[in-house]
Amino acid sequence: MEKSFEDALKELEAIVKELESGNVELDSAIEKYTEAMKLVKHCNDKLNTATEKVNKILTENKELVDFEVSE
Repeated sequence: MEKSFEDALKELEAIVKELESGNVELDSAIEKYTEAMKLVKHCNDKLNTATEKVNKILTENKELVDFEVSE
């Protein structure tokens, strides 16, 4: 099962807090940094997908089209 954005963000925040504490051995810090970067990518991918969905609207004929803001 894929992690939700919120769960991934919570894990990322916990890793950052732990790394910022300075109480992590080097090997463990490298592993945690690697995991954090995977979580960042996962969150970024989720945000990009959400942005794409938000930038689409449902037209009368049930087709998704790009949303354009008129000024």
